Amino acid sequence: MSITLPTPPRTGSAEPDRSDATGRAPWDLLGPAPHSPVRAHFAEKVFRHAVRDLPVRVALAGGERLGAGGAGAPLMRILDPGAFFHRLGADSKIGFGESYMAEEWDSPQPADLLTPFAERLATLVPKPLQGLRRWVDAPKPGSERNTTTGSRRNIERHYDLSNDVFAAFLDETMTYSSALFTAGASDLAAAQRTKMDRVLDLAGVRAGTRLLEIGTGWGALAIRAAERGAHVTTLTLSTEQRELAQRRIADAGLTERVDVQLRDYRHAAGSYDAIVSVEMIEAVGSEYWSGYFAALDRLLAPGGRIGLQAITMPHDRMLASRRSHTWIHKYIFPGGEIPSLRAIEQTVREHTGLRGTERHSFGPDYATTLRTWRDTFRRNRDDITAQGFSDRFHRMWEFYLAYSEAGFRAGYLDVWQLGYRKALT
Repeated sequence: MSITLPTPPRTGSAEPDRSDATGRAPWDLLGPAPHSPVRAHFAEKVFRHAVRDLPVRVALAGGERLGAGGAGAPLMRILDPGAFFHRLGADSKIGFGESYMAEEWDSPQPADLLTPFAERLATLVPKPLQGLRRWVDAPKPGSERNTTTGSRRNIERHYDLSNDVFAAFLDETMTYSSALFTAGASDLAAAQRTKMDRVLDLAGVRAGTRLLEIGTGWGALAIRAAERGAHVTTLTLSTEQRELAQRRIADAGLTERVDVQLRDYRHAAGSYDAIVSVEMIEAVGSEYWSGYFAALDRLLAPGGRIGLQAITMPHDRMLASRRSHTWIHKYIFPGGEIPSLRAIEQTVREHTGLRGTERHSFGPDYATTLRTWRDTFRRNRDDITAQGFSDRFHRMWEFYLAYSEAGFRAGYLDVWQLGYRKALT
């Protein structure tokens, strides 16, 4: 598949500061593996038990082979077993990804390799040892709570990375959420427009609609709604996204129809005929879910409709992992928390007067979207390197995309479009 990438205009703003006091970016601060012989010993035993029946091949430096996979099974090469097991022992939820970043293990097919792990995530660790996790796993730091100030800080850490980095792997619409592929379709940009149209249809957006969007991205959905004749107010916490979204909206000749505000959803005011929010709830945090849906209810006019898109995970896994600090939190999405569909429905029922109208899942399409992003990211490696990003950044981002793809392939993650309506009285 060939994608023509956009070259977004420079916004005129300074490059966001991704460094610490040493002048180095967080991903480049990863040091040697911690030394923890006892934990490393137990981590190795658990890992060997976990891969024993998995349809993968694990090749350790020195020639030892593990796993139940045949000749064509995905291959994991553990290049530095000592460092690998010490990182796993120190913190398995962070160490596995950090070990990949540090080139202590590798795979020519990372998403294929990680999929069997994701399919068996609940049983990889023997039950007698699962109870020890709360003593071993690091809790989420309080600094990542999604307060009004914390939310902006968390969003900036991810989305203010660089507009040009995102442009290097997204399609021409600059849409950073799952596409919706129709039968036989393969073009990502077309699938993104299909997704946007369905969200807008869920919310009943048409000419004259007063629409609120929570989570602007780079303006694609706001532009699509304005092209229908809607009057759009869209909220973001990312200064980088806001500047490029405003430029794209102006280039589309829609400035009079779209107002891009740097504002937290908790501070939004007004009354709207429709509300849309695509993959924003993952940045809200469970302690604020009730407030998020209450805000939607408060801002929606009687008779109004809502179109949401949300990544979800099984309810039991959500409960088991909600307090853990993972590799994704540390390097990609600080403060992120994926809800279950059950948690969403329960929150809506208990904290709003909204009524569900439709729901549709399309998790396999997210796997396809992520695979396309990763392929494009790899093809444009030189362009990203030219922006000053290191090899370790590339490995971090490739692991994130492969890890996420595996989650959707395995069914551990899903994505839903959800429709809601507010009663007339």
